[in-house]
Amino acid sequence: MFHAYGLYTHIQANRLRSLLLLAGFVGLLLALMFAVALLFEASQDGTLPQIMARALRDLEQGWPIAFGAAGLWFVLAYFFHQKLIDAATGAADVTREEVPRLYNLLENLCISRGIPMPSLKIIEDEALNAYASGVREGHYSVTVTRGLLETLDDAEIEAVLGHELTHIRNRDVQLMVVAAIFAGIFAFAGDLVFRSWGFRFSPKRATEEGRDRGGASGAGLAIVIALAIIALSWGLSVLIRFAISRSREFLADAGSVELTKNPDAMISALRKIETRATMPRMPARMGAFFIESPARKARALFSTHPSVDDRVAALVRYAGGHDLPMVEPPSPPIEDHGPWETQPAPAPDAPGFLPSDGRSPLDPPSHGPWG
Repeated sequence: MFHAYGLYTHIQANRLRSLLLLAGFVGLLLALMFAVALLFEASQDGTLPQIMARALRDLEQGWPIAFGAAGLWFVLAYFFHQKLIDAATGAADVTREEVPRLYNLLENLCISRGIPMPSLKIIEDEALNAYASGVREGHYSVTVTRGLLETLDDAEIEAVLGHELTHIRNRDVQLMVVAAIFAGIFAFAGDLVFRSWGFRFSPKRATEEGRDRGGASGAGLAIVIALAIIALSWGLSVLIRFAISRSREFLADAGSVELTKNPDAMISALRKIETRATMPRMPARMGAFFIESPARKARALFSTHPSVDDRVAALVRYAGGHDLPMVEPPSPPIEDHGPWETQPAPAPDAPGFLPSDGRSPLDPPSHGPWG
């Protein structure tokens, strides 16, 4: 049975969680700006309270410039992110003539809900995975691997496509691009600062110099505080990005069920995907975009995706699905030795008077080509 109330409550809870996490990026950006101001003011010497007061004044005056620079970063990503994603993943556009089955399944879903048809892309890889991308109307795309197309049945592929369409409908693709850009800002700033200050700064030496000048300088302590703030904001930005990704995967699973009305197909698809999602050549920074992490799974806070067990449990609880055991990859086919291969021996418990080819004594004899 499809439990609408539980499903929609689940969707709203995840939306609120994502907004709160995104707001955390703004707070971290302000902290990063204060740390940079603290480093600058530490070079001007003074006591620690004086340095911090000047840094706060710098933050108050300079935050519009910093947010303007971040906005420019976003504009560049807005126009060029799709080319960067395609280059990183190896995705290529395909037409209806090339993949009619996939194209028709996606088109039917879009028509049923009045959703504009995104473009289709395929990654030539045997892994089972998929992702959605794009930041503006008319430029969205859904990408699947060749392995996913060849392994899943129609209902399961439809569930995966519904998952990716939900990412597009809920503007998750924009959110993930924003999260990636924010994380990139912190990574760039952190790397730059630690290269400039981390290897040439000695807190002990700064303290001794301050003591030689009569103990009036708090520059050493100010630099230590600034570097700690930058390191903390850098790490938290990565954790927030991962948390947003985990939250949106739950939401997209629920949205797929809303589109297809088939929670069991989503569960079956996830169980198959978890056995062959790994893509060793895929850049780690792209992991959050996929339906399942293409890298080896990390634990808890450091994972871009919730575990498949947790996702299936949510679908069972909120969408009325039925859990399935992990579906192992199919075993390799038995090697064919050609027409001269000997017939298999009868089963050990079969009577010796039965024909060795498995026929019943009551079957009419085979006359062969000579009748």
